[in-house]
Amino acid sequence: MFENKEIKVILSDEADEVFRELNRIVGEEKMKGIEGSFHQTLLRSIERVIDLLKNNPFAGDQVPRRQHPKIYANKYAAENIWRIELANRWRLIYTITGNKLEVINFVMDIFDHKDYDKVFGYKH
Repeated sequence: MFENKEIKVILSDEADEVFRELNRIVGEEKMKGIEGSFHQTLLRSIERVIDLLKNNPFAGDQVPRRQHPKIYANKYAAENIWRIELANRWRLIYTITGNKLEVINFVMDIFDHKDYDKVFGYKH
């Protein structure tokens, strides 16, 4: 299916900010000798999912169109939305685009379950 196509994972500014901040925190923790923290688990989870998406862009769960938050269509012109679970009930939200030469997984958000519920309009 993806034969002869390069598969890329690109992070939005917001997702990249979360990823960079986690890397910073994990670096500080490791310098202090802290191992196995929440931040380290989450960062490993994100890195695993990014590697997974590089091999299979459809690894997540497709969000039904009726549940698409308008923010993603307005901000990124996302026509399809996928979610994949991370450690500690966090979520990675992405869309899939591409052309004849490449498949692009564009990561729009990385956030905790509380923010995920807010963006997707779920009530408790």
